[in-house]
Amino acid sequence: MKITERLNVLRELMKEKKIDAYLVPTDDFHGSEYVGDYFKCRKYITGFTGSAGTAVIMQDMAGLWTDGRYFIQAADQLRGSTIELFRSGEPGVPTVHQFLAEKLEKSMCLGFDGRTVSAKEAEELEKLLEEKNITFAVNEDLIGEIWRERPALSCEPVMELDVKWAGESRKDKIAGIREQMKAKKANFFILTSLDDIAWLLNIRGNDIHCCPVVLSYLIMTDTEVRLYANAAAFSEEICTNLAADGVKIYPYEDVYSYVQTVAEDKKILLSKANVNSRLVSNIPCNVTIVDEPNLTLLPKAVKNQTEMDNERTAHIKDGVAVTKFIRWMKTNVAKERITELGAAEKLYQFRSEQEHFIGDSFDPIIAYGKHAAIVHYSATEETDIPLEARGMVLADTGGHYLEGTTDITRTIVLGPVTEKEKKYFTAVLRGNLNLAAAKFKYGCTGLNLDYLARGPLWEFGEDYNHGTGHGVGYLLNVHEGPNSFRWKNLPGNPAPVLEEGMITSDEPGYYLENEFGIRHENLVLCKKAEKTPFGQFMCFESLTMVPFDLDGVDTEQMSDRERKLLNEYHKKVYVTIAPYLDEEEKEWLRQATREI
Repeated sequence: MKITERLNVLRELMKEKKIDAYLVPTDDFHGSEYVGDYFKCRKYITGFTGSAGTAVIMQDMAGLWTDGRYFIQAADQLRGSTIELFRSGEPGVPTVHQFLAEKLEKSMCLGFDGRTVSAKEAEELEKLLEEKNITFAVNEDLIGEIWRERPALSCEPVMELDVKWAGESRKDKIAGIREQMKAKKANFFILTSLDDIAWLLNIRGNDIHCCPVVLSYLIMTDTEVRLYANAAAFSEEICTNLAADGVKIYPYEDVYSYVQTVAEDKKILLSKANVNSRLVSNIPCNVTIVDEPNLTLLPKAVKNQTEMDNERTAHIKDGVAVTKFIRWMKTNVAKERITELGAAEKLYQFRSEQEHFIGDSFDPIIAYGKHAAIVHYSATEETDIPLEARGMVLADTGGHYLEGTTDITRTIVLGPVTEKEKKYFTAVLRGNLNLAAAKFKYGCTGLNLDYLARGPLWEFGEDYNHGTGHGVGYLLNVHEGPNSFRWKNLPGNPAPVLEEGMITSDEPGYYLENEFGIRHENLVLCKKAEKTPFGQFMCFESLTMVPFDLDGVDTEQMSDRERKLLNEYHKKVYVTIAPYLDEEEKEWLRQATREI
């Protein structure tokens, strides 16, 4: 069916169920950023394929809300669908909640699948719409009812992550969480975010594309750990190992009935921002629920010594692969036909040559020319274009290794570029270098430091419409909270103190619609610097080891300090990567990292 036909069928079903507005978020049952094919209801009903967005369908309209990364893509994909695009964050554009509060009339009914809406959002909606006496239909998976060829729930094989990679045993992690529970006098801890469960149990899977997680829920007490998952995904050996550490597997859907049995005098710790509303609504009313961030959030974000050491190794491997890729592209773009998809395949080949490579950490973004102005463009067979020996190509890619996860962006010059392109290429690079070189007092957050990355663009009255950096997991989600670089706080999501061991991306950019896009991204590791009478100072170590393309740099724009920072970084790249290259590749890298 076409999108318009799907909307018509959905509206008929809404009439039958007496639902006036139906909310379709991007989420799975676990609040994941990326979701498996079974959960792509928003994509099914709108045709929009971006990783972030919310749809609202009513009888007289349909709308899609998404953020600045996807404005261009969404406008293109929604064309002809009758779905209106709401550009989140733009002046005069209401949020989803503001729209519902204004559009819904008294005593109307709002529907959604409660497994895909967090308990926090459901409570916000109830409070917001209380005065209008709005009713809620939260047990209705209407998209599932009309999606005839819906994929099955994923059940990919589970693997254990040995302590030599994880740095801490599952038994010790569980003991650490129980200590936190004891301190808070909690009887239960409910954990539903998939990366947290994978981290806690030292398991990995493949139930979400590019995210090595396992579809599961986890409930912990002081005596047991109950893992709700598809047992068919676990080998007998892994089941035995889990059982030895007190972890028992139960059927995936049984978590909803189990929480109904919790005694009324008990206390449950959970994060309403992460746990879905249907699960929370099944907890007996008189049970005490303590809503706070997951107990696993900070321990997962603060990498231990083994993880930090392994990540350095992963970035050397990735640096070798990406350096070879850049050389190959710049050398061959005028000699043979290379398309965006073909370039992505070649980079995957280079990464595959590295020991312990597992796969991409997200779908590669190889965006040539004006495609690079679409922040999260991902080439398809329909949009794939050949690269030419002129202009620039943006390559935002990453890999999973047993030693950790990488995420890197390089904007690569393929031939002659304009002065305007060089101007912004250099401004973005200056921002990247200045943030990576930051030295700051302990207690600072990403809010304190974001200006270092945006400053060169702000001097021109320019900016970019995305965060400057996000946390990165260890062989887990490439986007991991809570650490980030951004210039303003997000409601309900305060920026945390930057701790030693946190890995964050440093990725300023600049995008000019229908012309070009530029982004320079390294991952940086937060470390302790010296301690003085003024306190503990902190700094960053650049993990990413790949040259920036000097063919795009206007050195006249750069200060002496910035030129020194680039030269020092390039010297480190050469010393680190050259031993893994042949003589021709070494010579190319020597030129690519030459002093300016």
